[in-house]
Amino acid sequence: MFLRWVNRVMVCALLFGFGQAIAADWSGYGAVEYRGFTQSRLDNDQFDNGSMSLSFEPEFYHSRNGGDDSLTFVPFARWDEHDPQRSHVDIRELVWLHVAQDWELRVGIDKVFWGVTESQHLVDIINQTDLVENLDGEQKLGQTMVNVSLIKDWGVLDIFVLPGFRERTLPGKDGRFRSIPEIDDHTFYESSAKDKHVDYALRWSQTFDDWDVGISHFYGTSREPRIIPAVTPAGLRLVPYYDIINQTGLDIQATLDEWLWKFELIHRSGQGETFNAFTGGFEYTFVGVMDSAADFGVIAEYLYDDRGSNPAVAFDNDVFVGGRLAMNDAASSELLFGIISDVNDNTRFYNIEASRRFGDSWVLSLEGRFISAGSTGGPFSSIRQDDVIQLKLARHF
Repeated sequence: MFLRWVNRVMVCALLFGFGQAIAADWSGYGAVEYRGFTQSRLDNDQFDNGSMSLSFEPEFYHSRNGGDDSLTFVPFARWDEHDPQRSHVDIRELVWLHVAQDWELRVGIDKVFWGVTESQHLVDIINQTDLVENLDGEQKLGQTMVNVSLIKDWGVLDIFVLPGFRERTLPGKDGRFRSIPEIDDHTFYESSAKDKHVDYALRWSQTFDDWDVGISHFYGTSREPRIIPAVTPAGLRLVPYYDIINQTGLDIQATLDEWLWKFELIHRSGQGETFNAFTGGFEYTFVGVMDSAADFGVIAEYLYDDRGSNPAVAFDNDVFVGGRLAMNDAASSELLFGIISDVNDNTRFYNIEASRRFGDSWVLSLEGRFISAGSTGGPFSSIRQDDVIQLKLARHF
């Protein structure tokens, strides 16, 4: 299904540019990355110490009809030294956009982001998570879609038809950040259509003075699999199981001078028992710290999920505190750090991200992720020794 859509969109792209002088814009980056693990592996099949990888993400953009029509193509590729599952190729975007006076149409493969909170994005459900890229879940796979946006005085209404489903990428037998035992590559679906099920989504958004509000609903194959024991040709294994779900979401952000108040809430049915989850909090920014150009933001959020002690729930009763430093200098130097702490068992997840540009084209970034698992059998138990420091050097063009 996915490849069939890729072929169709590429044909449309050729027709789009046929007979025209192609005024194309190219941009993107290539990067080398090193991940160093500070603790020994838990499973003997996993690699130890460090790992190198290379990634490449170019972007092609072409517009016509005075900018009313445009084509964007963003492929992505990564080669990883140790984990074959992390070596992968994806099309992040291959989308045609038509802009009219009060509506827009997108057809192809695209990425859509919903959410306002820092620690997690509960309402963000259109795209599948590319989990082999990063543990934080911020990287997404491209999703085939037809999206109509109605832009009216009463708000923006986005209507999505989502043909085809992408399975979540998971670390392989040799990789880190994986479950123990590892998850088998046999996948089970609730729908008889399996990965050809057509999903649907709606989102209404509006701005009321200082308040931005979004209400969304999704029906289709859950992007988050349940991990269950099942009989496969290789015997009894842990496998991903994808339910058909309904999820209603609410996201609110209020910008009140130096304060940003943020809130996300979801109600989901179809994936076991019906449940609710929310994340909410604030970010307060100190502008011009110590009479400098730098800004420093203090972030605090609370994460709740009423499934409680279900082992699959990472954040059921947790507090996030952190900070964001923007130097506002010519090198775009930035630092983000934070701690998510479980109120019940003292499990803690530490995170730090920093980046700085050198010259016009080079960006050096640092990431550190450290896990302190308060109990065995919890959602972080299998990765409790996967503390990592990651360095990435990217050349942008």
